[in-house]
Amino acid sequence: MDKWQEFILESNGYKKRLRRYIKDRNAMYGKGGQKNTPPFTKSLGKHVTYDKQLEEEVEPESFEKQPELDPKIWQDNSLNKNVSKRLMKIAREFLDGIELPVHHTGGGGQMSALIEDVRLTGSLANYNWSKYSDIDLHIVVDFSKIDENVELVKSFFHGAIWRWNELHDIMIYGHEVEIFVENVEHVTHSAGIYSIMSGTWVVEPDPAKVEFDYITARKKADAIETQVNLIDKFAVEKPREALKSIEKLKEKIRRMRKAGLYSPEQEYSAENIAFKILRREETLEKLNDMKYSAYDQVLSIGD
Repeated sequence: MDKWQEFILESNGYKKRLRRYIKDRNAMYGKGGQKNTPPFTKSLGKHVTYDKQLEEEVEPESFEKQPELDPKIWQDNSLNKNVSKRLMKIAREFLDGIELPVHHTGGGGQMSALIEDVRLTGSLANYNWSKYSDIDLHIVVDFSKIDENVELVKSFFHGAIWRWNELHDIMIYGHEVEIFVENVEHVTHSAGIYSIMSGTWVVEPDPAKVEFDYITARKKADAIETQVNLIDKFAVEKPREALKSIEKLKEKIRRMRKAGLYSPEQEYSAENIAFKILRREETLEKLNDMKYSAYDQVLSIGD
């Protein structure tokens, strides 16, 4: 147990260092034009990127049904062979790059020996893909072969995944690869799931079932974005109250997305589309940054 705690704390330490970097970066953005940066004529606000300055809103067209699966990723209803090989390589190297604090029952001591399956899911495994879609790479592992405390293993993988996704920016035909590790007993709710290891569909998508209610999704996303902006107005003056409001709102967002994914519409539900809008417009990132800032302020002493 002590070794597990040591590894998890190490992961949390990395997160803290990265948050400090983000805080310093945001402070730099607020200063306007300066050496080695674009000659902005006005200060950049916090939680924005250069692209955000263009005030681009998520286009409703990006949620329209596509006539076919992404032709760069798929060939004859099967995953492109080069893409398949590359994703398997990424999955194996991700796991083999993790040093576990305990012995596991995998062959040869390599983490990749624990792989039960590697799957592609999400919008790129369906007819609702767009230029914004990530490659959701799900690595299926039997957590019980690592430690009997599967919740502890889950927490450990969360830290490893978070660090990997923050450090790497791997793109395949314009789509960013994002890694997930799930227990073999976990049930993924998705209308499209493809097993890269076996080269077969676990759940094959049906283009006839793809329908979007963008207007409702936009309303839901706007309502949450309004709440985020309201909290931001008093976060500095009242950090404790802000933390409570942020946690309450984050739980509301989690419930919203879960309700959508468990509904008959699954990925196509207004709730899940609203979540994607919030993520693309960086509202979720802003909310997380506000939480870290408020937490640091609550625990700080003096000026």
